[in-house]
Amino acid sequence: MRIPPPVFAALACLGSVATAIARPVQVGSKSFTESVILGEIATQILRSSGVAATHRRQLGGTQVLWRALRRGEIDIYAEYTGTIAEEILAGSGVRGQEDLRRLLAASGVRMSGPLGFDNTYALGVKEELGARLGLRTISDLRRYPGLRFGFSNEFMDRADGWPSLRRHYGLPQRNVRGLDHDLAYRALASGALDVTDLYSTDAEIVYYGLRVLKDDWNHFPRYEAVLLYREDLLRRVPWAEPALKRLEGRISPEAMRDMNARVKLRREPESQVAAAFLSTNFGVGAQTPEETLAGRLARNTRDHLLLVGVSLAAAISIAVPLGVAAAKRPRLGHVVLAIAGIVQTIPSLALLVLLIPLLGIGEPPAVAALFLYSLLPIVRNTCTGLQDISPAIRESAAALGLPPLAQLWRIELPIASRAILAGIATSAVINVGTATLGALVGAGGYGQPILTGIRLDDFGLILEGALPAAALALLVQGLFEALQRLVVPKGLRLEPAA
Repeated sequence: MRIPPPVFAALACLGSVATAIARPVQVGSKSFTESVILGEIATQILRSSGVAATHRRQLGGTQVLWRALRRGEIDIYAEYTGTIAEEILAGSGVRGQEDLRRLLAASGVRMSGPLGFDNTYALGVKEELGARLGLRTISDLRRYPGLRFGFSNEFMDRADGWPSLRRHYGLPQRNVRGLDHDLAYRALASGALDVTDLYSTDAEIVYYGLRVLKDDWNHFPRYEAVLLYREDLLRRVPWAEPALKRLEGRISPEAMRDMNARVKLRREPESQVAAAFLSTNFGVGAQTPEETLAGRLARNTRDHLLLVGVSLAAAISIAVPLGVAAAKRPRLGHVVLAIAGIVQTIPSLALLVLLIPLLGIGEPPAVAALFLYSLLPIVRNTCTGLQDISPAIRESAAALGLPPLAQLWRIELPIASRAILAGIATSAVINVGTATLGALVGAGGYGQPILTGIRLDDFGLILEGALPAAALALLVQGLFEALQRLVVPKGLRLEPAA
């Protein structure tokens, strides 16, 4: 039967609406305040246009967000033209915004027009130090090789960051360290550092009384803020692009600095600051209900328990059989324990980053990393518990005519249960603490308020994540001690006489 064109168009429209409802537009942001504010602005203006949108905050640095955009894990995020040219499209010889658009389109990504402000990189020193040493330009730093430099971790490695800046200016400094961008400001203010990298719209420049050094040899390109979004978003939610285009040219440098200051210095929530900006400039009345402390605690606890529970359950199901195999076959045991030990030595943050290209962002890489970290204590304790069983007991079980599987299930595992449970308890406690790092890749949990607290210099938020994590670790330890009384045979729970 032929469907009339008007009916076909209506069905297509309904299908598009159903798709948009089923899958909200995912807006991402990096782990610094300005990016979170821009993410909130984009999210709220989409919602005001009838688009279901979700903001995934503080997902990491440039490459994490770029990979997430290309993989479809997020649909939109705010970026800077200098970062696109020097970091994302490094080596392509890109010139101008049209070149940026053409090369981005080859990856299925579109770029909005500039939002209205340029947030370039700069170097800054305390005003007192700048006046005393006569520092006004970046090239002036060449006269003082003993100055202590501290840059944000991303700036330490990116194409337009410290390595190329050092070559461009011939800077002689070698006492250079990487640290969190927000912590660098505090280190500069306390005198622990002499020079750090700044974003020109940072509220801390005025707050800490810093002198911005002139880029006299023109190293840094322009960093005009833009929105990057997936091309398939136009097919899924065609009315999203007009909503985003409303922001082009509407965020002035003064407005951005003021919003940064309201969040960083006055501790106003990013969602409320974004709502106030949209209300003033677009007449958009966004609803921005803030979660209560109890609501945040409940959500973070749920996310944290999910990470720990899933990873630990998977580790137990794999590690106990591996431990049994290691105990029965010593050569295999050496290999298994060596591999598990090597995994345990990989720094947790590095392991998370290594897993992002394979598993994306969010819960999958966090769960996988926690699973891998859980293996060694369980495998080792299972193997040791079985190997420590007296040969006489094994001989007695064999004399009774029990087959090997029955010996393992009825005799050996119950005897080794105390050691196995101790290994599982160790893994569980390690997981509770390590799971806080999952927030770095958007997995949520108790790490989320810790990261936000570090970013905003809010000790209360840091405690909001740290104290429940510590309490949960103690609770898990207590639960496993109680579980020992239920699982371990009574005779094996008796302490040896002194």
